[in-house]
Amino acid sequence: MQLLLIYLYMPLLLVKLNLNTIRAAYKLSVKSKAHTEKLYQLLQTVKKGDTNVFVAYKGAAIALGARSQKGAANKKKQFAQGVELIEFAILKAPENLEIRFVRLTIQQNSPKLLKYNKQRGTDKAFVLSKLKIEKSSSLKKYIVDYILASKHFTEEEKSLFSAS
Repeated sequence: MQLLLIYLYMPLLLVKLNLNTIRAAYKLSVKSKAHTEKLYQLLQTVKKGDTNVFVAYKGAAIALGARSQKGAANKKKQFAQGVELIEFAILKAPENLEIRFVRLTIQQNSPKLLKYNKQRGTDKAFVLSKLKIEKSSSLKKYIVDYILASKHFTEEEKSLFSAS
């Protein structure tokens, strides 16, 4: 009976997940282990069958959490678990700007030895082109703020959005 109640109320827990809260936590997650852990806690209940954007952010949280693991093998294993969720979300929603943005940020900031950078150029071009027509002002602002602060975008690319 308790399992049935948990199953019935799980969608209500996911409704409580607010994209703006997740975005703010993701932005902070690169600053410290505590912030990364907070992001993971927000997304802990997310499963592959849930909203693809949440799955991508959970994957990113797991991948970022690998930094605090002991030993190279543990770091690599946890990073791979996070990447698997991000790639799963992209398979389910390949045209989703936010999911592709999440993958891009992880690829841009991952150590080269992990070799998670093959779609970096494609994702960057996708994000830049889709951002121009994005209707959600909060998503657009969130991504533009990243672009303007990032060392991974050229001044020319930044100038496309600096007047926004």
